[in-house]
Amino acid sequence: MDLSLKDFLDRKVEEYNRPDFIPNDPISIPHQFSKKQDIEIMGFFASILAWGQRKTIINKCNELIERMDGSPYDFIVNHGDEDLKNMLGFKHRTFNDTDLLYFISFFKYHYTHFKSLEDAFLQVEDMNGFSIEESLNSFKSYFFSLPDFPHRTRKHVSSPLQKSTCKRLNMFLRWMVRKDNMGVDFGIWDQIKPKDLICPCDVHVERVARKFGFIQSDKVNWKTAIELTDHLKELDPADPVKYDFALFGLGVAGEL
Repeated sequence: MDLSLKDFLDRKVEEYNRPDFIPNDPISIPHQFSKKQDIEIMGFFASILAWGQRKTIINKCNELIERMDGSPYDFIVNHGDEDLKNMLGFKHRTFNDTDLLYFISFFKYHYTHFKSLEDAFLQVEDMNGFSIEESLNSFKSYFFSLPDFPHRTRKHVSSPLQKSTCKRLNMFLRWMVRKDNMGVDFGIWDQIKPKDLICPCDVHVERVARKFGFIQSDKVNWKTAIELTDHLKELDPADPVKYDFALFGLGVAGEL
């Protein structure tokens, strides 16, 4: 292990893992709420819709909150058919109202059976051998287990089976699972542990990670995310994904 690199990245984690990071990032959306289920729902939407300019992502998520009368969980569990008309016309990039209506149907189904969205990521055969890879594959199967789901909506939920890096879902899991006292990540889930997380691998993170030699593969896929995370585990086995702050921050700031 290169201790000087670890020291440098630890300092960058401290620099970027702080509340003033929140306002310009999609994580600002779930930070508008205090109820656990509202945080989960809008955290999920903010991560799934997180492509394009961050300002646009935040604006579209705020529009979605308004369409759900400012109370996402209450809307999802108590809405009637007439209320769903307010979802029509929502669009962000290729995500449209057909996708939105299915997401709402899934959330209503899930919260009828479970108190937390964490349970949707625990649909695995054996928790003793838990892995995020199995969790994400099982989650996608569970998410699309309702009858007559729109086939077009499947493209908005990735999985390792597709060889995707699953950047958005890994980001969402980081928000929900990581625990510290810095006020950015929520740490409201307890069964999935920070040590199990996989680092979100976006263009900024990938570029910086390659400069540090954390990624050797030419391709960008699920194995790339695993390769990156394995290197980060050498720096901190208990909380490897905290370095997402450092890698992303360095990439956005253009420091390297």
